[in-house]
Amino acid sequence: MTDRRNKARPHKGQSFTGPVFALCAFGLLAGPPVLGDNPEITVFKTPACGCCGKWVKHLEANGFDVTTHQRNDLSDIKKENHITPDLSSCHTAFVDGYVVEGHVPADVIFRLLKERPDVVGITVPGMPAGSPGMEIESGFVQPYEVLTFDADGNTEVFMGSEPN
Repeated sequence: MTDRRNKARPHKGQSFTGPVFALCAFGLLAGPPVLGDNPEITVFKTPACGCCGKWVKHLEANGFDVTTHQRNDLSDIKKENHITPDLSSCHTAFVDGYVVEGHVPADVIFRLLKERPDVVGITVPGMPAGSPGMEIESGFVQPYEVLTFDADGNTEVFMGSEPN
């Protein structure tokens, strides 16, 4: 199959003169990593968004080494990485050659890195209540899906959440 991931993003060990994208490799576990170093993930978010900070804490609590960049406008990053408005959320991250858009649970990112599908990345479009970083006091979780997406705009369900 053709590798549809954005070739402008470097792989671990390569340099990049544009925006910095930290990358990693890791296997699937429903908790912190056990294989050497913590996975590196770079998150781009706006300064005013509190839920993005909560998502970063979720990643750190699950073993990710997070680098955060504050930007007032993320539209260029989203456009360069095939994130259309219908796939968009409030923050964009990069991990081991993949794009992670929105409130994707850490265990799903680990699954992505283990399975290594031929896609640009994964997304939780919008900001569903109860997703990581969007938790609410009542514990309610709005059903949502994690989608894969490719450079041609094709999507597939990678994981669905269970309503509570």
